Amino acid sequence: MQRVMIIGQPGSGKSTLARALGEITGLPVFHMDRIHWMAGWAERPKADKIPMAHAIEKQESWIFEGGLSATYASRLARADTLIWLDVAWQLRMLRVIQRSWRYRGQSRPDLPTGCPERFDAGLVEFLSFIWYTRHTSRARLAALFDSADASVDAYKLTNVRETRSFLEGVAEGSRPVIGDLG
Repeated sequence: MQRVMIIGQPGSGKSTLARALGEITGLPVFHMDRIHWMAGWAERPKADKIPMAHAIEKQESWIFEGGLSATYASRLARADTLIWLDVAWQLRMLRVIQRSWRYRGQSRPDLPTGCPERFDAGLVEFLSFIWYTRHTSRARLAALFDSADASVDAYKLTNVRETRSFLEGVAEGSRPVIGDLG
């Protein structure tokens, strides 16, 4: 496990898993939100985001979590491990609400400085996005997961118990046998 790609819909726990896995393995952790956003919640231009993501992919080791589907194929081609957090939409929405409340007025650890969490109409808009994309986004992630080469260790984790078991397996130095192996 040297190059780990973590995918999932908003609120699935990608950042939390990446940080925990980084602590266990010592691998550097990269959050796509730090590439996607600039201070003040300004979206970085796509022409800038893609080269930044590719620069991370070229490194010898990484845990890279998050979206930017334009780089999925190249990231997956370099990954030796793929983890899909396929968590129920209800739990994801609850987590987004909780993190927005917890970090309100400040930036989360996986965001750049100057992107404070808001507990306002923007949150309602984001929750609506989660609701309306719950099927289409999941289908795209399922297709990506299914496209992983047989040489990639692929894990589909659907709940907190499976995620904890996965992390315990990694901490014990064994190949976790959780969820759907690719």
